[in-house]
Amino acid sequence: MQAKIKMKMQNNKRILLCLAHMSGKEQEYIKEAFDTNWVVPLGPNVDGFEKDLDAFVGQNKKVVALSSGTAAVHLSLIVSGVGPGDEVIVQNFTFCASSHPVTYLGATPVFVDSEADTWNMDPDLLEAAIKDRIAKTGKKPKAIMPVTLYGMPYQVDRIMEIANRYGIPVIEDSAEGLGSRYNGQMLGTFGKYGILSFNGNKMITTSGGGALITSSEDEWREVMMYATQYRESYPYYQHEKIGYNYRMSNICAGIGRGQMTVVDDHIKHHKYVQWLYEELLDNVKGITVHSQPNTGEYESNYWLCTITIDPELRIKGQENAYKNIVNGAVGGAGGVIHRASSAVTDCQPNDNVEALRIYLDKAGIEARPTWKPMHKQPVYKYAPAYVNGISESIFKMGMCLPSGPCVSDDDMKYIVETIKSAIC
Repeated sequence: MQAKIKMKMQNNKRILLCLAHMSGKEQEYIKEAFDTNWVVPLGPNVDGFEKDLDAFVGQNKKVVALSSGTAAVHLSLIVSGVGPGDEVIVQNFTFCASSHPVTYLGATPVFVDSEADTWNMDPDLLEAAIKDRIAKTGKKPKAIMPVTLYGMPYQVDRIMEIANRYGIPVIEDSAEGLGSRYNGQMLGTFGKYGILSFNGNKMITTSGGGALITSSEDEWREVMMYATQYRESYPYYQHEKIGYNYRMSNICAGIGRGQMTVVDDHIKHHKYVQWLYEELLDNVKGITVHSQPNTGEYESNYWLCTITIDPELRIKGQENAYKNIVNGAVGGAGGVIHRASSAVTDCQPNDNVEALRIYLDKAGIEARPTWKPMHKQPVYKYAPAYVNGISESIFKMGMCLPSGPCVSDDDMKYIVETIKSAIC
């Protein structure tokens, strides 16, 4: 096995977690943008990309193409009326882009932990949190933000029933869930607003970018106003509200139009990767592949395939886990320049998870821990949190494996063989 690892590295191939794959059409649309000099945040590619997305998500929804998924979260909160002193219920097990925009607006995120089946927001804990916030603050939270974690649908029926009963709008963070469905309906179309991301590692990419799904022409128009500096219809610049420079560029949208020609192929491939991991890891003791509940409602796009590692499993090199301070971010976050002050924190993956990450990294395979729960992030140490231990437990045992459209059968077999060779 070690010989195979060395050979792989000699071939200079690194298997990345989720790398974008271009279809060929992207170049045509980008060339057209340059040829016609449409290189600004509007133009035929933006219009065309939005129409493609409208058709793809269905449910008579309208989509606004934006500069990032984070921008979409920010605008969805603004048009929901979130402001200073308000509270927004946010899934605890998620990336920080779900919660940071809440703080941009002077509001407070209230974190709600996960249930074990989908790893998404626990409906029972959600209702308990709503009741407790009303009792403590005298008012309802302004919005509820469930997440399609790693592409896995949340318990839509129960979350929506609770939200409707209390009259609280739902903002669906489906940044990782393009193409995921619940009872046949696309995620991101159940709530008042839906969020999509087209970052370089997502199901399709526009290099960077995102979108906000709205429910009506009027809402679409208001979101568009906020996304374009809220400029009024005069022959000069007049602004009656504070707006933002959040529209997607015509060049990025050209990439998106090309990607939309292969979006169904990408989704099929991610599902196939999940199936093959389940097959190849089925009899590997101590490794469990997380999969969607087998009840018929859930259809995950499996944006990332995830595993949990039994705490008792021993990995080669485990005794050296967390011995060295990491000098930058794992996973290519190029803007990270702070050097950590310590090799450990008060909440981190188990030693065997970190040891396996390092072992795979040396074999040319990128793997990462799952998201660190928001209530354990230092920046949110004072935020209200309703936790049951599930997300923290998964974080300590979980790992994301390469899942993108560039991952081949041979790559997956190599990854699994490397995992097997790592086990003591």
